[in-house]
Amino acid sequence: QVQLVESGGGLVQAGGSLRLSCAASGRTFSSYFMGWFRQAPGSEREFVAVISISGKTTYYADSVKGRFTISRDNGKNTVYLQMNSLKPEDTAVYYCAASESKLAIRTYEYDYWGQGTQVTVSS
Repeated sequence: QVQLVESGGGLVQAGGSLRLSCAASGRTFSSYFMGWFRQAPGSEREFVAVISISGKTTYYADSVKGRFTISRDNGKNTVYLQMNSLKPEDTAVYYCAASESKLAIRTYEYDYWGQGTQVTVSS
């Protein structure tokens, strides 16, 4: 089992940047594909980005492509989400998740979840 703890959320003006971190503990972090999801009030949880175990392969939702960057440091058991050019529609609770099996974009394909960190973008 792996435990995930997100940090780095907050309030930022439109056009600003934030970097989210997700620290993992428990089983070997480098065995997991890692993803970021987000959930706005009244909406379903949606895929944001995913990174392979090695970090060499990434995939993004169209809504964040070119603005967000996912990365990982297996030595620090941490995955990051650098968010630039933030928009009000990026406001949501952001979750990191770990998948044992694949580079996944669906919530049910992930085995472990963090508690989330709030990101609010003001206009």
